[in-house]
Amino acid sequence: MFKLSGKRPSNLGVKDGKLAPVVNKPNNVSSQAAAGDALHYIAPFKFTRDAKQAMQRLAKVIQAQPRTEIVRQDDRYVYAEFSTKLMGYVDDVEFYLEPDEKLIHVRSASRLGYSDLGMNRKRVEALRAEFEKNS
Repeated sequence: MFKLSGKRPSNLGVKDGKLAPVVNKPNNVSSQAAAGDALHYIAPFKFTRDAKQAMQRLAKVIQAQPRTEIVRQDDRYVYAEFSTKLMGYVDDVEFYLEPDEKLIHVRSASRLGYSDLGMNRKRVEALRAEFEKNS
């Protein structure tokens, strides 16, 4: 297997309640992008239980994915790296909990390349579907 991971971005994390902004490539999505930005905007995750349970559920959903590692996790933030099977490309995926709004913001971005053929969007939607079961 190849390993085309690239360098971990230095702009990850939450700053003033925001995840890193999207970049002008089609290989990233964010629930904090402008709602009119059809290429990059994706809806945040919603939950009905308490915030702690929601974050525990989210971590379990992430850990169940193949070739995935949670790099950082606290009460309101999760950062995970997802690697592709064949070439080992790495996508950086972040989640930020807004407990009062019962939302979890998400950002998923490829480290390398220009197009991801929609994989970041597909991954987030698959994670959302699994997370929102019984949430």
